[in-house]
Amino acid sequence: MKKLLTKILPLAYGQHFNLYSLFAPKKAAHKAFNLFCTVRRGKVKPQQVNFLEQGKNDVEHVAGHELQSYHWPGKKETVLLVHGWESNTFRWRNLIKKLQEADFNIVAFDAPSHGHSTGKLLYVPLYEEALHHMIKKYNPKYLVGHSVGGMTLLYNEYKNPNPGVDKMVVIGAPSEFYELMNHYQDLLKFNNRFMDILDDYILNRFGFKIHEFSTSKFVKSNTKKGLLFHDKLDIVAPYHASEQVHANWKGSQLFTTEGLGHSMHQEEVNDQIISFLRA
Repeated sequence: MKKLLTKILPLAYGQHFNLYSLFAPKKAAHKAFNLFCTVRRGKVKPQQVNFLEQGKNDVEHVAGHELQSYHWPGKKETVLLVHGWESNTFRWRNLIKKLQEADFNIVAFDAPSHGHSTGKLLYVPLYEEALHHMIKKYNPKYLVGHSVGGMTLLYNEYKNPNPGVDKMVVIGAPSEFYELMNHYQDLLKFNNRFMDILDDYILNRFGFKIHEFSTSKFVKSNTKKGLLFHDKLDIVAPYHASEQVHANWKGSQLFTTEGLGHSMHQEEVNDQIISFLRA
Protein backbone atom coordinates (compact mmCIF):
# COMPACT_ATOMS: atom_id res chain seq x y z
CA MET A 1 0.00 0.00 0.00
CA LYS A 2 2.79 2.42 0.89
CA LYS A 3 4.56 1.80 -2.44
CA LEU A 4 1.28 2.32 -4.29
CA LEU A 5 0.67 5.62 -2.51
CA THR A 6 4.23 6.72 -3.31
CA LYS A 7 3.46 6.25 -7.01
CA ILE A 8 -0.07 7.65 -7.03
CA LEU A 9 0.37 10.74 -4.81
CA PRO A 10 2.82 12.63 -7.09
CA LEU A 11 0.55 11.99 -10.08
CA ALA A 12 -2.44 13.30 -8.14
CA TYR A 13 -0.52 16.46 -7.25
CA GLY A 14 0.51 16.92 -10.88
CA GLN A 15 -3.01 16.55 -12.25
CA HIS A 16 -4.30 18.90 -9.56
CA PHE A 17 -1.83 21.62 -10.57
CA ASN A 18 -2.46 21.09 -14.29
CA LEU A 19 -6.18 21.63 -13.74
CA TYR A 20 -5.93 24.32 -11.04
CA SER A 21 -3.67 26.42 -13.28
CA LEU A 22 -6.50 26.79 -15.81
CA PHE A 23 -8.42 28.88 -13.26
CA ALA A 24 -5.74 30.36 -10.98
CA PRO A 25 -2.32 30.09 -12.66
CA LYS A 26 -0.39 32.24 -10.17
CA LYS A 27 -1.78 30.44 -7.13
CA ALA A 28 -1.14 27.05 -8.73
CA ALA A 29 2.47 27.98 -9.51
CA HIS A 30 2.99 29.27 -5.96
CA LYS A 31 1.66 26.05 -4.44
CA ALA A 32 3.70 23.88 -6.81
CA PHE A 33 6.88 25.81 -6.03
CA ASN A 34 6.27 25.51 -2.28
CA LEU A 35 5.75 21.78 -2.65
CA PHE A 36 9.07 21.55 -4.49
CA CYS A 37 10.81 23.46 -1.68
CA THR A 38 9.20 21.65 1.27
CA VAL A 39 11.77 20.11 3.63
CA ARG A 40 10.66 16.79 5.11
CA ARG A 41 13.85 15.63 6.79
CA GLY A 42 17.02 17.16 8.18
CA LYS A 43 16.01 18.14 11.70
CA VAL A 44 18.38 17.11 14.50
CA LYS A 45 18.16 13.44 15.49
CA PRO A 46 18.78 12.25 19.08
CA GLN A 47 22.16 10.74 18.17
CA GLN A 48 23.29 14.09 16.73
CA VAL A 49 22.49 16.26 19.75
CA ASN A 50 25.66 15.79 21.81
CA PHE A 51 28.00 16.65 18.94
CA LEU A 52 26.07 19.75 17.93
CA GLU A 53 25.70 21.00 21.51
CA GLN A 54 29.51 21.23 21.73
CA GLY A 55 29.58 23.84 18.98
CA LYS A 56 26.33 25.75 19.50
CA ASN A 57 26.80 29.48 18.94
CA ASP A 58 24.52 32.44 18.21
CA VAL A 59 21.07 32.25 16.67
CA GLU A 60 21.08 34.40 13.54
CA HIS A 61 17.95 36.22 12.36
CA VAL A 62 17.74 36.17 8.56
CA ALA A 63 14.73 36.59 6.23
CA GLY A 64 12.25 35.82 8.98
CA HIS A 65 14.12 32.71 10.09
CA GLU A 66 16.06 31.86 13.24
CA LEU A 67 19.22 30.11 12.11
CA GLN A 68 21.36 28.13 14.52
CA SER A 69 25.07 28.78 14.07
CA TYR A 70 28.03 26.75 15.39
CA HIS A 71 31.61 27.59 16.26
CA TRP A 72 34.63 25.42 16.96
CA PRO A 73 37.47 27.88 17.72
CA GLY A 74 40.92 27.63 16.15
CA LYS A 75 43.92 29.88 15.64
CA LYS A 76 44.16 29.59 11.85
CA GLU A 77 41.90 30.90 9.09
CA THR A 78 38.11 30.77 9.37
CA VAL A 79 36.33 28.02 7.42
CA LEU A 80 32.57 28.28 6.84
CA LEU A 81 30.71 24.98 6.24
CA VAL A 82 27.45 24.88 4.26
CA HIS A 83 25.47 21.60 4.28
CA GLY A 84 23.08 20.20 1.67
CA TRP A 85 19.37 19.42 1.28
CA GLU A 86 17.64 17.64 4.18
CA SER A 87 20.85 17.57 6.21
CA ASN A 88 22.32 19.73 8.98
CA THR A 89 25.66 20.71 10.50
CA PHE A 90 26.14 17.20 11.91
CA ARG A 91 27.01 15.99 8.38
CA TRP A 92 30.36 17.78 8.76
CA ARG A 93 31.42 15.87 11.88
CA ASN A 94 34.29 13.97 10.18
CA LEU A 95 35.63 17.06 8.43
CA ILE A 96 35.27 19.16 11.58
CA LYS A 97 37.54 16.73 13.42
CA LYS A 98 40.18 17.09 10.69
CA LEU A 99 39.83 20.88 10.67
CA GLN A 100 40.21 20.98 14.46
CA GLU A 101 43.38 18.89 14.27
CA ALA A 102 44.72 21.44 11.76
CA ASP A 103 43.66 24.29 14.13
CA PHE A 104 41.29 26.04 11.70
CA ASN A 105 38.62 28.35 13.08
CA ILE A 106 35.37 26.57 12.14
CA VAL A 107 31.95 28.17 11.63
CA ALA A 108 28.79 26.42 10.40
CA PHE A 109 25.04 26.92 10.45
CA ASP A 110 21.83 24.99 9.91
CA ALA A 111 20.02 26.14 6.77
CA PRO A 112 16.46 27.45 7.02
CA SER A 113 14.11 24.55 7.86
CA HIS A 114 17.04 22.28 8.76
CA GLY A 115 18.74 21.21 11.98
CA HIS A 116 17.87 23.56 14.85
CA SER A 117 16.81 26.36 12.47
CA THR A 118 13.19 27.40 11.90
CA GLY A 119 11.04 27.08 8.78
CA LYS A 120 9.42 24.60 6.42
CA LEU A 121 10.88 25.54 3.02
CA LEU A 122 14.30 25.93 1.44
CA TYR A 123 15.29 27.25 -1.98
CA VAL A 124 18.65 28.51 -3.21
CA PRO A 125 17.87 32.28 -3.19
CA LEU A 126 16.81 31.98 0.47
CA TYR A 127 19.88 29.87 1.29
CA GLU A 128 22.04 32.44 -0.51
CA GLU A 129 20.60 35.20 1.67
CA ALA A 130 21.45 33.20 4.80
CA LEU A 131 24.94 32.43 3.50
CA HIS A 132 25.58 36.07 2.61
CA HIS A 133 24.66 37.05 6.18
CA MET A 134 27.08 34.50 7.62
CA ILE A 135 29.93 35.59 5.34
CA LYS A 136 29.48 39.25 6.27
CA LYS A 137 29.39 38.43 10.01
CA TYR A 138 32.21 35.86 10.24
CA ASN A 139 34.46 36.90 7.31
CA PRO A 140 35.63 33.39 6.39
CA LYS A 141 38.66 32.91 4.15
CA TYR A 142 37.53 29.45 3.04
CA LEU A 143 34.09 28.10 2.11
CA VAL A 144 33.06 24.44 1.92
CA GLY A 145 29.65 23.39 0.58
CA HIS A 146 27.97 20.06 -0.09
CA SER A 147 25.27 19.43 -2.72
CA VAL A 148 22.72 22.29 -2.70
CA GLY A 149 25.04 24.02 -0.23
CA GLY A 150 27.78 23.92 -2.87
CA MET A 151 25.35 25.22 -5.48
CA THR A 152 24.53 28.08 -3.11
CA LEU A 153 28.22 28.93 -2.63
CA LEU A 154 28.67 29.40 -6.36
CA TYR A 155 25.48 31.44 -6.73
CA ASN A 156 26.48 33.66 -3.83
CA GLU A 157 29.92 34.33 -5.30
CA TYR A 158 28.28 35.27 -8.61
CA LYS A 159 25.66 37.49 -7.01
CA ASN A 160 27.77 39.00 -4.21
CA PRO A 161 31.51 38.51 -4.87
CA ASN A 162 33.31 38.12 -1.55
CA PRO A 163 36.75 39.80 -1.52
CA GLY A 164 37.73 38.14 1.77
CA VAL A 165 37.19 34.60 0.47
CA ASP A 166 40.26 32.95 -1.05
CA LYS A 167 39.25 29.31 -1.63
CA MET A 168 36.04 27.37 -2.19
CA VAL A 169 35.36 23.63 -1.93
CA VAL A 170 32.24 22.27 -3.65
CA ILE A 171 31.21 18.63 -3.05
CA GLY A 172 28.68 16.71 -5.15
CA ALA A 173 26.71 19.78 -6.22
CA PRO A 174 24.11 20.08 -9.00
CA SER A 175 24.68 22.92 -11.44
CA GLU A 176 21.61 23.38 -13.67
CA PHE A 177 18.29 24.39 -12.12
CA TYR A 178 16.42 23.19 -15.19
CA GLU A 179 17.62 19.62 -14.54
CA LEU A 180 16.07 19.73 -11.07
CA MET A 181 12.83 21.12 -12.46
CA ASN A 182 12.76 18.58 -15.29
CA HIS A 183 12.95 15.84 -12.68
CA TYR A 184 10.12 17.51 -10.76
CA GLN A 185 8.02 17.62 -13.94
CA ASP A 186 8.74 13.97 -14.72
CA LEU A 187 7.78 12.95 -11.19
CA LEU A 188 4.47 14.83 -11.06
CA LYS A 189 3.69 14.74 -14.80
CA PHE A 190 3.14 18.47 -15.18
CA ASN A 191 2.16 19.45 -18.71
CA ASN A 192 4.36 21.92 -20.61
CA ARG A 193 1.76 24.64 -20.34
CA PHE A 194 1.96 24.53 -16.55
CA MET A 195 5.77 24.47 -16.66
CA ASP A 196 5.65 27.73 -18.64
CA ILE A 197 3.44 29.20 -15.92
CA LEU A 198 5.89 28.01 -13.26
CA ASP A 199 8.78 29.50 -15.25
CA ASP A 200 7.03 32.90 -15.31
CA TYR A 201 6.35 32.64 -11.58
CA ILE A 202 10.05 32.05 -10.84
CA LEU A 203 11.06 34.94 -13.12
CA ASN A 204 8.67 37.35 -11.41
CA ARG A 205 9.70 36.23 -7.93
CA PHE A 206 13.47 35.83 -8.29
CA GLY A 207 14.47 37.66 -11.46
CA PHE A 208 15.66 34.66 -13.47
CA LYS A 209 14.04 32.00 -15.62
CA ILE A 210 14.59 28.32 -14.92
CA HIS A 211 17.18 27.83 -17.69
CA GLU A 212 19.06 30.98 -16.64
CA PHE A 213 20.06 29.64 -13.23
CA SER A 214 23.27 27.76 -13.99
CA THR A 215 26.31 27.61 -11.75
CA SER A 216 28.35 26.36 -14.71
CA LYS A 217 27.67 29.80 -16.24
CA PHE A 218 28.00 31.71 -12.95
CA VAL A 219 31.58 30.47 -12.39
CA LYS A 220 32.86 32.13 -15.56
CA SER A 221 33.39 35.26 -13.44
CA ASN A 222 34.65 33.38 -10.35
CA THR A 223 38.23 34.36 -9.51
CA LYS A 224 38.61 32.18 -6.40
CA LYS A 225 40.67 29.01 -6.15
CA GLY A 226 38.27 26.05 -6.28
CA LEU A 227 38.29 22.36 -5.49
CA LEU A 228 35.41 20.27 -6.86
CA PHE A 229 34.57 16.75 -5.67
CA HIS A 230 32.15 14.48 -7.49
CA ASP A 231 31.55 10.76 -7.71
CA LYS A 232 30.93 9.33 -11.17
CA LEU A 233 28.19 7.10 -9.77
CA ASP A 234 26.38 9.85 -7.84
CA ILE A 235 22.65 9.18 -8.27
CA VAL A 236 21.53 12.41 -6.53
CA ALA A 237 23.53 15.07 -8.42
CA PRO A 238 24.89 14.11 -11.86
CA TYR A 239 28.66 13.93 -12.30
CA HIS A 240 28.49 16.06 -15.45
CA ALA A 241 27.45 19.01 -13.26
CA SER A 242 30.94 19.30 -11.80
CA GLU A 243 32.51 18.62 -15.19
CA GLN A 244 30.65 21.61 -16.62
CA VAL A 245 31.52 23.84 -13.67
CA HIS A 246 35.17 22.83 -13.82
CA ALA A 247 35.34 23.55 -17.58
CA ASN A 248 34.22 27.16 -16.96
CA TRP A 249 35.98 27.87 -13.65
CA LYS A 250 39.56 28.80 -14.46
CA GLY A 251 40.86 28.46 -10.91
CA SER A 252 39.33 25.08 -10.17
CA GLN A 253 40.52 21.51 -9.75
CA LEU A 254 38.21 18.50 -10.15
CA PHE A 255 38.73 15.49 -7.89
CA THR A 256 36.80 12.53 -9.32
CA THR A 257 35.86 9.44 -7.33
CA GLU A 258 33.96 6.26 -8.17
CA GLY A 259 31.84 4.45 -5.61
CA LEU A 260 32.01 6.98 -2.74
CA GLY A 261 28.40 8.06 -3.27
CA HIS A 262 26.80 11.47 -2.84
CA SER A 263 27.59 12.29 0.79
CA MET A 264 31.38 11.85 0.53
CA HIS A 265 32.23 11.70 4.22
CA GLN A 266 35.27 9.51 3.55
CA GLU A 267 38.71 10.22 4.99
CA GLU A 268 40.37 10.52 1.59
CA VAL A 269 37.97 13.33 0.67
CA ASN A 270 38.49 15.18 3.94
CA ASP A 271 42.28 14.79 3.69
CA GLN A 272 42.18 16.32 0.21
CA ILE A 273 40.17 19.26 1.56
CA ILE A 274 42.66 19.89 4.37
CA SER A 275 45.58 19.75 1.93
CA PHE A 276 43.85 22.19 -0.41
CA LEU A 277 43.13 24.68 2.38
CA ARG A 278 46.66 24.44 3.77
CA ALA A 279 48.40 24.89 0.39
